[in-house]
Amino acid sequence: MKRKSIKFVAMTIHEASRLVLAQLQPLYDPREAANITDLVMENITGLQKIDRMVSKESVLSDESFNTLNKYISALNDHEPVQYVLGEAWFSGMKFYVNKNVLIPRPETEELVQWIIDENGSVNKVRIFDAGTGSGCIPVALKKKLQNSDVSCCDISEAALAVAKTNARGLYADIEFLLIDVLDHNAWNSISLVDIIVSNPPYIPWKEKLSMQKNVVAHEPHQALFVEDNDPLVFYKALAEMGRKKLRFPGKIYVEIHEDLAGETAEVFRLAGYNTIEIKKDMQGKDRMIRALLHPGLIDH
Repeated sequence: MKRKSIKFVAMTIHEASRLVLAQLQPLYDPREAANITDLVMENITGLQKIDRMVSKESVLSDESFNTLNKYISALNDHEPVQYVLGEAWFSGMKFYVNKNVLIPRPETEELVQWIIDENGSVNKVRIFDAGTGSGCIPVALKKKLQNSDVSCCDISEAALAVAKTNARGLYADIEFLLIDVLDHNAWNSISLVDIIVSNPPYIPWKEKLSMQKNVVAHEPHQALFVEDNDPLVFYKALAEMGRKKLRFPGKIYVEIHEDLAGETAEVFRLAGYNTIEIKKDMQGKDRMIRALLHPGLIDH
């Protein structure tokens, strides 16, 4: 049930923090409630945690309290805190997000770091991100791999608008393309690259009922779900895209469904890739694949 707005005239930072935490505790486990409270209070006050402790008796302005009240109402409706605040952290950078894009996740940070670790010394690496969403992957790669050319695509104009906002705000020079990854004819506008990276939709619709309510209710389904009868459809397309658009020796890095790691690896093996590695995330789940394409293995 949606809670009514809370009306106070004056409230200190400390009191506001306790109020947010009390509102969230029935909805989230204690650790997550505390983390969300910290994000909300930093957004409201512009102060990090240690500075808020020093200034805990400072009184919120009327404008700040009204904003806080709005945030609490949205959070009580199970709206993810990143959408409520309009921001999400990724690879040490703050990204703008809205409901047109997925919220960047730690597992995707691990995918980006894998690419950085393996390609940091490569001279002039060319990278293409297929299905960019918020632009967190190409922006992070461009910022961390200074000597890189990065381009990306998405099927959604609204998502590309978010990604472009992030590229401008974080001073990352990236090429954007409005492309459906599943449309092979659209690949003509993609240049040859050394690396293709993607976090494509990979959750079968049948798993929707077992997912968290705030994800299903608020994040874009187009970026999450695939048909139950063909859950690897995007990986098949990416494998074929690599055959057309990777320069030898080329690499594909993808985020994957933890229960379909073997089947996803087989898609790339059958397409002519080798040195295929399945990598676990920090939770110990199969979450990423890197597949190499070497000269002489296939004919373009």
